[in-house]
Amino acid sequence: QLGNFPPGFAEWNDKYRDTVRKFWRGDHAQRADLAARLTGSADLFDRRARRPWASVNLLGAHDGYTLADTVAYEERHNEANGEDNNDGHSNNCSRNWGVEGPTEDPAILETRQRVMRSMLTTLFASLGTPMLVAGDEFGRTQNGNNNAYCQDNEISWLDWEKAKSPEGDGLIDFTARLIALRRDYPMLRAGNFLYGEDTPAEGLKDIEWWDERGQQLTSEDWENTNGRALVMRRACERESGEVQVISLLLNASEGPLTFHMPPPEDAERVVLIDSSKPEQPATPIKDSYELPPQGAALLTWTIAAA
Repeated sequence: QLGNFPPGFAEWNDKYRDTVRKFWRGDHAQRADLAARLTGSADLFDRRARRPWASVNLLGAHDGYTLADTVAYEERHNEANGEDNNDGHSNNCSRNWGVEGPTEDPAILETRQRVMRSMLTTLFASLGTPMLVAGDEFGRTQNGNNNAYCQDNEISWLDWEKAKSPEGDGLIDFTARLIALRRDYPMLRAGNFLYGEDTPAEGLKDIEWWDERGQQLTSEDWENTNGRALVMRRACERESGEVQVISLLLNASEGPLTFHMPPPEDAERVVLIDSSKPEQPATPIKDSYELPPQGAALLTWTIAAA
């Protein structure tokens, strides 16, 4: 029934949740579907004069895994619910990155943190209405319980001490930066569906898709089931007359990738945020930028008013 409500209603988009989770855990054949989710799920909502805000984009909800559990568990752990672990979702589109549940392995912990930041970056760069469950901004866990409706205890409560931890505090800061970027850059929250039909400046469409080689995606590229890298570039004209461009770089592959910037070559690009370097300030770059596996970044540049 997703997408069938009339105009004026917004709908929780569970297809958005599942696609983003699958893309970041490294599933094949997700790139084209992710592009649809990034643009407000027009395939589901662009009818009867509906707008992108009709898609409520979420990474999790009151049911199911928390964001932190999505990167820490591959099997539900609902034993405390008293139903022999038979209740709750069995298809969580999750990946534990090497160990089921808690671990002290620094490499696994860093990967989990990076994937959470990349998922959050994806969320706040997507057209639609972002929804974030309380606690996901600091890495709340239910210890793998994905059906905690019957748990009025530490399993479902918000652990505010977690928010004060270095990891929790860092994730809060990163989330706040993403929210500020969404506020400051209108193309991250465009009010209309984008199809690459408008041209804010010569050689620039309102939305375009590229790969890490700096080449526009072809039909063959979209059908490539092994494609795990994506660049979404949006452009819009501001009231001042200048054209602002923002690009989302995504690397869901198992290794680092160098993203070569598409034309124009003389653009003065600035990386606004990088999920692999959460404390890095805005950083100017030239014609390429490297992202580690499971990394995401937002960059921008402007064209002066004519």
